[in-house]
Amino acid sequence: MSDRIYVIGGGLAGTEAAWQIAKRGGKVILYEKRPLSQTPAHKTGYFAELVCSNSFKSKEIAHPHGLLKEELRRLGSIVIEAAFKFSLPGGKALTVDREKFSKYLTEIIENHPDIEVKREELKKIPDDGIVVIATGPLTEGEFAEEIKRITGSDFFYFYDALSPIVSADSLDMNKLFFKDRHGWDDDGYLNSIMNEDEYRRFWEALVNAEIHKPHEFEKEVKFFEGCLPIEEMAKRGFDTLRFGPLRPDGIVDPQTGKVPYACVQLRREDMEGSAFSLVGFQTQLKIKEQERVFRLIPGLERAEFIRYGAVHRNSYILGPEVLNPDLSLKREKRIFFAGQISGTEGYTEAVASGFVAGINAFLMSKNKETIIFPKETAIGALINYVTSSDPKRFSPMNINLSLFSDVPKMRNKKKKMRFVSERSLKVLEEFARNELKL
Repeated sequence: MSDRIYVIGGGLAGTEAAWQIAKRGGKVILYEKRPLSQTPAHKTGYFAELVCSNSFKSKEIAHPHGLLKEELRRLGSIVIEAAFKFSLPGGKALTVDREKFSKYLTEIIENHPDIEVKREELKKIPDDGIVVIATGPLTEGEFAEEIKRITGSDFFYFYDALSPIVSADSLDMNKLFFKDRHGWDDDGYLNSIMNEDEYRRFWEALVNAEIHKPHEFEKEVKFFEGCLPIEEMAKRGFDTLRFGPLRPDGIVDPQTGKVPYACVQLRREDMEGSAFSLVGFQTQLKIKEQERVFRLIPGLERAEFIRYGAVHRNSYILGPEVLNPDLSLKREKRIFFAGQISGTEGYTEAVASGFVAGINAFLMSKNKETIIFPKETAIGALINYVTSSDPKRFSPMNINLSLFSDVPKMRNKKKKMRFVSERSLKVLEEFARNELKL
Protein backbone atom coordinates (compact mmCIF):
# COMPACT_ATOMS: atom_id res chain seq x y z
CA MET A 1 0.00 0.00 0.00
CA SER A 2 1.21 3.51 -0.83
CA ASP A 3 2.71 5.43 2.09
CA ARG A 4 0.90 8.57 0.92
CA ILE A 5 -2.70 9.45 1.66
CA TYR A 6 -4.72 10.84 -1.22
CA VAL A 7 -7.15 13.66 -0.45
CA ILE A 8 -9.39 14.45 -3.40
CA GLY A 9 -10.96 17.90 -3.26
CA GLY A 10 -9.69 21.14 -1.75
CA GLY A 11 -12.88 22.50 -0.23
CA LEU A 12 -13.48 22.97 3.48
CA ALA A 13 -13.50 19.23 4.22
CA GLY A 14 -10.51 18.38 2.02
CA THR A 15 -8.46 21.25 3.40
CA GLU A 16 -9.15 20.18 6.99
CA ALA A 17 -8.50 16.51 6.24
CA ALA A 18 -5.18 17.23 4.51
CA TRP A 19 -4.03 19.44 7.38
CA GLN A 20 -4.97 16.94 10.10
CA ILE A 21 -3.05 14.20 8.30
CA ALA A 22 0.02 16.34 7.63
CA LYS A 23 0.24 17.85 11.13
CA ARG A 24 0.52 14.29 12.48
CA GLY A 25 3.39 13.50 10.12
CA GLY A 26 1.41 11.83 7.34
CA LYS A 27 2.28 12.40 3.69
CA VAL A 28 -0.57 13.84 1.61
CA ILE A 29 -1.24 14.19 -2.09
CA LEU A 30 -4.05 16.71 -2.43
CA TYR A 31 -5.91 16.87 -5.75
CA GLU A 32 -7.90 19.99 -6.68
CA LYS A 33 -9.15 20.62 -10.20
CA ARG A 34 -9.70 24.34 -9.75
CA PRO A 35 -8.75 26.74 -11.30
CA LEU A 36 -8.03 24.58 -14.36
CA SER A 37 -11.62 23.35 -14.34
CA GLN A 38 -14.21 25.45 -12.53
CA THR A 39 -17.62 24.51 -11.15
CA PRO A 40 -20.84 26.49 -11.70
CA ALA A 41 -20.57 27.91 -8.15
CA HIS A 42 -16.84 28.52 -7.53
CA LYS A 43 -15.05 31.67 -8.67
CA THR A 44 -11.41 31.19 -7.56
CA GLY A 45 -8.72 28.57 -7.33
CA TYR A 46 -8.31 29.00 -3.58
CA PHE A 47 -8.73 26.12 -1.19
CA ALA A 48 -11.74 26.23 1.16
CA GLU A 49 -13.58 28.76 -1.01
CA LEU A 50 -16.87 29.81 0.57
CA VAL A 51 -19.61 29.59 -2.03
CA CYS A 52 -23.04 30.18 -0.53
CA SER A 53 -22.37 32.91 2.04
CA ASN A 54 -19.61 34.22 4.27
CA SER A 55 -21.32 33.08 7.47
CA PHE A 56 -20.40 30.05 9.59
CA LYS A 57 -23.58 30.71 11.62
CA SER A 58 -23.75 31.09 15.40
CA LYS A 59 -20.62 31.38 17.51
CA GLU A 60 -22.49 30.99 20.82
CA ILE A 61 -21.38 27.84 22.64
CA ALA A 62 -24.92 27.34 23.98
CA HIS A 63 -26.11 26.78 20.40
CA PRO A 64 -25.56 23.65 18.24
CA HIS A 65 -23.59 25.52 15.56
CA GLY A 66 -21.51 27.38 18.12
CA LEU A 67 -20.86 24.19 20.07
CA LEU A 68 -19.64 22.38 16.97
CA LYS A 69 -17.24 25.23 16.22
CA GLU A 70 -15.98 25.28 19.81
CA GLU A 71 -15.25 21.55 19.73
CA LEU A 72 -13.31 21.91 16.49
CA ARG A 73 -11.46 24.96 17.82
CA ARG A 74 -10.38 23.09 20.94
CA LEU A 75 -9.20 20.14 18.85
CA GLY A 76 -7.06 22.30 16.56
CA SER A 77 -9.10 22.72 13.39
CA ILE A 78 -7.10 24.83 10.93
CA VAL A 79 -10.26 25.97 9.10
CA ILE A 80 -12.02 27.18 12.24
CA GLU A 81 -8.81 28.91 13.34
CA ALA A 82 -8.77 30.76 10.00
CA ALA A 83 -12.45 31.65 10.29
CA PHE A 84 -11.87 33.40 13.61
CA LYS A 85 -8.65 34.99 12.36
CA PHE A 86 -10.48 36.69 9.49
CA SER A 87 -13.82 37.25 11.19
CA LEU A 88 -15.95 40.32 10.48
CA PRO A 89 -18.53 42.11 12.61
CA GLY A 90 -21.58 39.86 12.32
CA GLY A 91 -23.47 39.81 15.59
CA LYS A 92 -23.97 36.29 16.89
CA ALA A 93 -22.76 34.81 13.62
CA LEU A 94 -19.17 34.00 12.73
CA THR A 95 -18.82 35.85 9.43
CA VAL A 96 -15.53 36.01 7.56
CA ASP A 97 -13.71 37.89 4.84
CA ARG A 98 -13.99 35.21 2.16
CA GLU A 99 -10.94 36.09 0.10
CA LYS A 100 -8.52 36.59 3.00
CA PHE A 101 -9.84 33.42 4.67
CA SER A 102 -9.38 31.19 1.63
CA LYS A 103 -6.11 32.79 0.54
CA TYR A 104 -4.63 32.21 4.00
CA LEU A 105 -5.60 28.53 4.00
CA THR A 106 -4.32 28.09 0.44
CA GLU A 107 -0.90 29.44 1.41
CA ILE A 108 -0.72 27.17 4.45
CA ILE A 109 -1.62 24.05 2.46
CA GLU A 110 0.61 24.82 -0.53
CA ASN A 111 3.60 25.56 1.69
CA HIS A 112 3.30 22.53 3.97
CA PRO A 113 6.29 20.20 3.40
CA ASP A 114 4.18 17.06 3.79
CA ILE A 115 1.38 18.11 1.40
CA GLU A 116 1.91 17.75 -2.34
CA VAL A 117 -0.71 19.72 -4.26
CA LYS A 118 -1.74 18.54 -7.71
CA ARG A 119 -3.89 20.97 -9.67
CA GLU A 120 -5.59 18.48 -11.93
CA GLU A 121 -8.92 16.75 -12.31
CA LEU A 122 -8.76 13.19 -11.09
CA LYS A 123 -11.05 10.89 -13.04
CA LYS A 124 -10.28 7.62 -11.29
CA ILE A 125 -9.88 6.70 -7.62
CA PRO A 126 -6.33 5.50 -6.89
CA ASP A 127 -6.16 1.70 -6.81
CA ASP A 128 -3.65 1.66 -3.99
CA GLY A 129 -3.38 3.62 -0.77
CA ILE A 130 -5.76 5.35 1.60
CA VAL A 131 -8.13 7.88 0.04
CA VAL A 132 -10.27 10.70 1.42
CA ILE A 133 -12.94 11.76 -1.06
CA ALA A 134 -14.06 15.32 -0.40
CA THR A 135 -15.05 16.45 -3.88
CA GLY A 136 -18.12 18.33 -2.71
CA PRO A 137 -21.76 18.41 -3.78
CA LEU A 138 -20.92 19.51 -7.34
CA THR A 139 -19.08 16.27 -8.16
CA GLU A 140 -19.81 15.30 -11.74
CA GLY A 141 -18.54 13.51 -14.82
CA GLU A 142 -16.22 10.51 -14.77
CA PHE A 143 -15.34 10.87 -11.10
CA ALA A 144 -19.03 10.85 -10.17
CA GLU A 145 -19.36 7.58 -12.06
CA GLU A 146 -16.36 6.27 -10.12
CA ILE A 147 -18.10 7.05 -6.85
CA LYS A 148 -21.24 5.28 -8.00
CA ARG A 149 -19.12 2.26 -8.87
CA ILE A 150 -17.28 1.99 -5.56
CA THR A 151 -20.34 2.70 -3.40
CA GLY A 152 -22.70 0.57 -5.48
CA SER A 153 -25.27 3.34 -5.18
CA ASP A 154 -26.63 6.26 -7.16
CA PHE A 155 -26.34 9.85 -5.98
CA PHE A 156 -29.17 11.65 -4.27
CA TYR A 157 -29.60 15.38 -4.57
CA PHE A 158 -31.28 18.62 -3.55
CA TYR A 159 -31.06 22.17 -4.85
CA ASP A 160 -29.13 24.88 -3.06
CA ALA A 161 -29.12 28.60 -3.78
CA LEU A 162 -26.75 31.58 -3.48
CA SER A 163 -27.56 35.13 -2.37
CA PRO A 164 -26.51 38.13 -4.48
CA ILE A 165 -23.69 40.46 -3.43
CA VAL A 166 -23.76 44.19 -4.16
CA SER A 167 -21.11 46.91 -4.21
CA ALA A 168 -21.15 49.24 -1.19
CA ASP A 169 -20.37 52.23 -3.43
CA SER A 170 -23.63 51.70 -5.31
CA LEU A 171 -25.85 51.85 -2.22
CA ASP A 172 -27.81 54.92 -1.11
CA MET A 173 -26.56 55.19 2.45
CA ASN A 174 -29.12 57.93 3.19
CA LYS A 175 -31.76 55.19 3.18
CA LEU A 176 -29.73 52.57 5.06
CA PHE A 177 -28.38 52.31 8.59
CA PHE A 178 -26.15 49.98 10.57
CA LYS A 179 -27.75 47.89 13.32
CA ASP A 180 -27.57 44.31 14.56
CA ARG A 181 -30.99 43.02 15.56
CA HIS A 182 -29.47 41.20 18.57
CA GLY A 183 -27.53 44.21 19.84
CA TRP A 184 -24.10 42.75 19.10
CA ASP A 185 -21.85 44.26 16.40
CA ASP A 186 -23.77 47.24 15.09
CA ASP A 187 -21.46 47.77 12.12
CA GLY A 188 -21.88 44.26 10.73
CA TYR A 189 -25.34 44.65 9.18
CA LEU A 190 -26.89 47.35 7.01
CA ASN A 191 -30.66 47.69 7.26
CA SER A 192 -33.24 48.76 4.71
CA ILE A 193 -36.70 49.20 6.17
CA MET A 194 -39.97 48.98 4.30
CA ASN A 195 -43.44 50.29 5.02
CA GLU A 196 -46.46 48.20 4.06
CA ASP A 197 -46.81 49.71 0.57
CA GLU A 198 -43.10 49.21 -0.21
CA TYR A 199 -43.22 45.65 1.06
CA ARG A 200 -46.35 44.83 -0.96
CA ARG A 201 -44.82 46.23 -4.14
CA PHE A 202 -41.65 44.19 -3.54
CA TRP A 203 -43.57 41.00 -2.67
CA GLU A 204 -45.81 41.21 -5.74
CA ALA A 205 -42.82 41.76 -8.02
CA LEU A 206 -40.96 38.86 -6.41
CA VAL A 207 -43.71 36.22 -6.67
CA ASN A 208 -44.37 37.15 -10.30
CA ALA A 209 -40.75 37.37 -11.43
CA GLU A 210 -39.32 34.99 -14.02
CA ILE A 211 -37.07 32.22 -12.72
CA HIS A 212 -34.56 29.84 -14.23
CA LYS A 213 -36.50 26.65 -14.89
CA PRO A 214 -35.02 23.21 -14.18
CA HIS A 215 -34.07 20.82 -16.95
CA GLU A 216 -36.79 18.58 -18.30
CA PHE A 217 -35.22 15.46 -16.80
CA GLU A 218 -35.41 16.95 -13.32
CA LYS A 219 -39.05 16.23 -12.57
CA GLU A 220 -38.94 17.21 -8.91
CA VAL A 221 -36.87 20.16 -7.71
CA LYS A 222 -36.03 19.51 -4.07
CA PHE A 223 -34.67 22.47 -2.13
CA PHE A 224 -32.85 22.32 1.17
CA GLU A 225 -35.41 23.70 3.62
CA GLY A 226 -32.79 25.74 5.45
CA CYS A 227 -31.79 27.55 2.25
CA LEU A 228 -35.00 28.09 0.28
CA PRO A 229 -34.95 30.60 -2.58
CA ILE A 230 -36.58 33.82 -1.41
CA GLU A 231 -39.20 33.64 -4.15
CA GLU A 232 -40.19 30.15 -2.96
CA MET A 233 -40.64 31.47 0.58
CA ALA A 234 -42.66 34.44 -0.72
CA LYS A 235 -45.06 32.14 -2.56
CA ARG A 236 -45.99 30.49 0.72
CA GLY A 237 -47.87 33.62 1.78
CA PHE A 238 -47.81 37.39 1.88
CA ASP A 239 -46.37 37.54 5.42
CA THR A 240 -43.94 34.62 5.17
CA LEU A 241 -40.93 36.85 4.50
CA ARG A 242 -41.92 39.17 7.36
CA PHE A 243 -41.54 36.21 9.73
CA GLY A 244 -38.39 35.05 7.95
CA PRO A 245 -35.46 36.93 6.40
CA LEU A 246 -37.36 40.27 6.35
CA ARG A 247 -38.52 40.10 9.96
CA PRO A 248 -38.16 43.47 11.71
CA ASP A 249 -37.35 41.98 15.14
CA GLY A 250 -34.81 44.05 17.06
CA ILE A 251 -34.84 46.86 14.50
CA VAL A 252 -36.17 50.37 15.17
CA ASP A 253 -36.78 52.97 12.47
CA PRO A 254 -34.36 55.79 13.42
CA GLN A 255 -36.77 58.35 11.94
CA THR A 256 -39.92 57.30 13.84
CA GLY A 257 -38.56 55.27 16.76
CA LYS A 258 -40.97 52.46 15.86
CA VAL A 259 -40.54 48.88 14.67
CA PRO A 260 -40.78 48.90 10.85
CA TYR A 261 -43.20 46.80 8.81
CA ALA A 262 -40.34 44.80 7.24
CA CYS A 263 -36.55 44.96 7.18
CA VAL A 264 -33.97 43.75 4.67
CA GLN A 265 -30.50 43.13 6.11
CA LEU A 266 -27.22 43.27 4.20
CA ARG A 267 -24.17 41.57 5.69
CA ARG A 268 -20.60 42.84 5.34
CA GLU A 269 -18.58 40.67 2.94
CA ASP A 270 -15.05 41.92 3.61
CA MET A 271 -12.97 43.79 6.15
CA GLU A 272 -12.98 46.94 4.03
CA GLY A 273 -16.78 47.02 3.83
CA SER A 274 -16.66 47.27 0.03
CA ALA A 275 -19.36 44.68 -0.56
CA PHE A 276 -22.53 43.42 1.14
CA SER A 277 -24.62 40.29 0.62
CA LEU A 278 -28.42 40.29 0.89
CA VAL A 279 -29.18 38.10 3.91
CA GLY A 280 -31.65 35.32 3.12
CA PHE A 281 -31.96 36.37 -0.53
CA GLN A 282 -30.77 33.14 -2.14
CA THR A 283 -32.62 33.01 -5.44
CA GLN A 284 -33.26 31.35 -8.79
CA LEU A 285 -34.51 34.55 -10.47
CA LYS A 286 -33.07 35.38 -13.87
CA ILE A 287 -30.37 38.06 -13.81
CA LYS A 288 -32.50 40.87 -15.26
CA GLU A 289 -35.26 39.99 -12.81
CA GLN A 290 -32.85 40.16 -9.87
CA GLU A 291 -31.86 43.66 -10.95
CA ARG A 292 -35.48 44.74 -11.40
CA VAL A 293 -36.93 43.22 -8.22
CA PHE A 294 -34.08 43.75 -5.74
CA ARG A 295 -33.68 47.37 -6.79
CA LEU A 296 -37.16 47.94 -5.36
CA ILE A 297 -35.54 47.66 -1.91
CA PRO A 298 -35.02 51.16 -0.45
CA GLY A 299 -31.35 52.12 -0.80
CA LEU A 300 -30.70 49.55 -3.54
CA GLU A 301 -32.28 51.49 -6.41
CA ARG A 302 -28.91 51.71 -8.21
CA ALA A 303 -27.28 48.62 -6.75
CA GLU A 304 -24.41 47.15 -8.75
CA PHE A 305 -24.27 43.37 -8.47
CA ILE A 306 -20.83 41.89 -7.84
CA ARG A 307 -22.38 38.42 -7.83
CA TYR A 308 -25.89 37.44 -8.82
CA GLY A 309 -27.88 34.87 -6.92
CA ALA A 310 -27.96 31.39 -8.43
CA VAL A 311 -29.24 27.86 -7.91
CA HIS A 312 -27.14 24.74 -8.20
CA ARG A 313 -27.71 21.05 -7.71
CA ASN A 314 -26.04 19.39 -4.72
CA SER A 315 -25.37 15.67 -4.88
CA TYR A 316 -24.62 13.37 -1.96
CA ILE A 317 -24.21 9.68 -1.21
CA LEU A 318 -26.56 7.80 1.08
CA GLY A 319 -24.22 7.77 4.08
CA PRO A 320 -26.20 5.51 6.43
CA GLU A 321 -26.26 2.83 3.75
CA VAL A 322 -22.66 2.96 2.52
CA LEU A 323 -20.48 4.43 5.31
CA ASN A 324 -19.06 3.06 8.54
CA PRO A 325 -19.20 5.17 11.75
CA ASP A 326 -15.58 6.29 11.14
CA LEU A 327 -16.59 7.64 7.67
CA SER A 328 -14.88 4.79 5.83
CA LEU A 329 -16.67 3.04 3.00
CA LYS A 330 -18.29 -0.26 3.95
CA ARG A 331 -17.31 -1.91 0.68
CA GLU A 332 -13.70 -0.68 0.77
CA LYS A 333 -12.48 0.58 4.13
CA ARG A 334 -9.36 2.28 2.77
CA ILE A 335 -11.66 4.93 1.25
CA PHE A 336 -13.16 7.68 3.42
CA PHE A 337 -15.78 10.29 2.57
CA ALA A 338 -15.99 13.83 3.96
CA GLY A 339 -17.86 17.05 3.35
CA GLN A 340 -21.20 17.67 1.74
CA ILE A 341 -20.89 14.70 -0.60
CA SER A 342 -20.97 12.49 2.51
CA GLY A 343 -24.34 13.95 3.53
CA THR A 344 -23.42 16.78 5.88
CA GLU A 345 -24.94 20.23 5.27
CA GLY A 346 -23.23 23.49 6.18
CA TYR A 347 -19.71 24.89 6.38
CA THR A 348 -18.79 23.85 9.92
CA GLU A 349 -20.39 20.45 9.39
CA ALA A 350 -18.15 19.91 6.34
CA VAL A 351 -15.11 20.88 8.40
CA ALA A 352 -16.10 18.42 11.13
CA SER A 353 -16.38 15.52 8.70
CA GLY A 354 -13.04 16.46 7.13
CA PHE A 355 -11.49 16.53 10.59
CA VAL A 356 -12.79 13.03 11.43
CA ALA A 357 -11.95 11.51 8.03
CA GLY A 358 -8.46 13.01 8.08
CA ILE A 359 -7.59 11.68 11.52
CA ASN A 360 -8.99 8.23 10.73
CA ALA A 361 -7.18 8.07 7.39
CA PHE A 362 -3.92 8.84 9.21
CA LEU A 363 -4.59 6.23 11.90
CA MET A 364 -5.33 3.60 9.27
CA SER A 365 -2.07 4.46 7.48
CA LYS A 366 -0.25 3.64 10.72
CA ASN A 367 -2.18 0.37 11.12
CA LYS A 368 -3.96 1.76 14.17
CA GLU A 369 -7.63 1.49 15.03
CA THR A 370 -9.78 4.31 13.74
CA ILE A 371 -11.83 6.33 16.23
CA ILE A 372 -15.51 7.08 16.63
CA PHE A 373 -16.42 10.31 18.37
CA PRO A 374 -18.83 10.00 21.32
CA LYS A 375 -22.45 10.72 20.39
CA GLU A 376 -22.65 13.12 23.32
CA THR A 377 -20.39 15.53 21.42
CA ALA A 378 -21.56 17.70 18.53
CA ILE A 379 -19.00 16.10 16.21
CA GLY A 380 -20.10 12.62 17.24
CA ALA A 381 -23.81 13.42 16.99
CA LEU A 382 -23.35 14.76 13.47
CA ILE A 383 -21.26 11.84 12.20
CA ASN A 384 -23.63 9.39 13.87
CA TYR A 385 -26.53 10.93 11.93
CA VAL A 386 -24.62 10.79 8.65
CA THR A 387 -23.62 7.15 9.08
CA SER A 388 -26.27 5.51 11.26
CA SER A 389 -29.68 7.13 10.75
CA ASP A 390 -32.59 5.56 8.88
CA PRO A 391 -31.58 5.41 5.17
CA LYS A 392 -35.22 5.70 4.08
CA ARG A 393 -35.60 9.04 5.83
CA PHE A 394 -32.10 10.39 5.34
CA SER A 395 -31.39 13.82 3.91
CA PRO A 396 -28.48 16.22 4.55
CA MET A 397 -28.89 18.11 7.81
CA ASN A 398 -27.19 20.88 9.75
CA ILE A 399 -26.15 20.20 13.33
CA ASN A 400 -29.17 20.69 15.59
CA LEU A 401 -30.43 19.76 19.02
CA SER A 402 -32.46 16.78 17.77
CA LEU A 403 -29.26 14.92 16.78
CA PHE A 404 -28.07 14.60 20.39
CA SER A 405 -29.07 11.43 22.24
CA ASP A 406 -29.99 10.82 25.89
CA VAL A 407 -31.00 14.41 26.58
CA PRO A 408 -33.35 14.84 29.59
CA LYS A 409 -36.78 16.24 28.80
CA MET A 410 -36.84 19.95 29.52
CA ARG A 411 -39.42 22.51 28.51
CA ASN A 412 -36.86 25.28 28.53
CA LYS A 413 -34.86 24.95 25.30
CA LYS A 414 -32.04 27.17 26.56
CA LYS A 415 -31.55 25.00 29.64
CA LYS A 416 -31.59 21.89 27.46
CA MET A 417 -28.97 23.34 25.15
CA ARG A 418 -26.86 24.43 28.12
CA PHE A 419 -26.97 20.85 29.43
CA VAL A 420 -25.97 19.49 26.01
CA SER A 421 -23.10 21.99 25.67
CA GLU A 422 -21.65 21.39 29.13
CA ARG A 423 -21.90 17.61 28.77
CA SER A 424 -20.43 17.69 25.27
CA LEU A 425 -17.34 19.70 26.18
CA LYS A 426 -16.70 17.56 29.26
CA VAL A 427 -16.95 14.33 27.25
CA LEU A 428 -14.82 15.84 24.48
CA GLU A 429 -12.06 16.79 26.91
CA GLU A 430 -11.80 13.24 28.21
CA PHE A 431 -12.03 11.75 24.71
CA ALA A 432 -9.32 14.07 23.39
CA ARG A 433 -7.03 13.23 26.29
CA ASN A 434 -7.50 9.45 26.05
CA GLU A 435 -8.11 8.80 22.34
CA LEU A 436 -6.59 11.77 20.49
CA LYS A 437 -3.75 12.22 23.00
CA LEU A 438 -4.32 15.99 23.07
